[in-house]
Amino acid sequence: ASTSPPDLILLDIMMPEMDGYEVCRRLKANEHPHDIPIIFVTARDSTEDEEMGFSQGAVDYISKPFRPTIVRARIKTHMSLKIKTDLLENLSTRDGLTDIPNRRLYEDSLAKEWARVARNNMPLSLVMMDIDHFKPYNDNYGHGAGDECLQRVATALHAALARTSDVVARFGGEEFVALLPETDAAGAYHVAQTLQAAVHDLALTHEYAPTAAVVTLSLGVATHNPQAPHQNAEALQETADQALYRAKANGRNQIQVAPAGTPR
Repeated sequence: ASTSPPDLILLDIMMPEMDGYEVCRRLKANEHPHDIPIIFVTARDSTEDEEMGFSQGAVDYISKPFRPTIVRARIKTHMSLKIKTDLLENLSTRDGLTDIPNRRLYEDSLAKEWARVARNNMPLSLVMMDIDHFKPYNDNYGHGAGDECLQRVATALHAALARTSDVVARFGGEEFVALLPETDAAGAYHVAQTLQAAVHDLALTHEYAPTAAVVTLSLGVATHNPQAPHQNAEALQETADQALYRAKANGRNQIQVAPAGTPR
């Protein structure tokens, strides 16, 4: 069976055990399928029934008896709208240069994962990353080469993540972030090593960097401790950012790990 959600749902009102209104309400309350268009196709044709269908979140209401050509035309219209909406949503959450998730998607994902791990008493880790000496790279090789460097680094970071639940995003400029749900400090450090190696292995020449002859990363790792109830998502991000600052201050091209559960 396919695990992909449907693009559109046709729903009757009169069904055994649970009527179509309740099915629609539950679908719209669910985090994942709430944006799937729902069309009621039913023998119930009163104004009250139609108003109830739209109030539950349906995009259309077709009463029986119906003409197949009309149903197909209305389905085609809503499918076209869904495709355009999905495209706009994808564009709004992808970084235009690197085509990986952008900061908006990362921040939305962090908020959702924070709520989930807090409920389930699970760890959550962040890895903040910065390309070392990127300004001299841009200044000496040109902005075109700088853009290509960002693209190749982003692709390498994205490919290095083994789990679909992990998210790597462009945080801004030459800075990236990895969100690692249900990952403890030891696991996060291992992922950070993998990310660091992935960029180093690109072997992008950087003769203007004092730390190495190729493009490298500085990385800061922080892990939420489930036994630290007063920590929040913003504090976790600040902790990772402070660890990144230490990595850069200590000579770059290295990983710094913050103590678990510390506020910064």
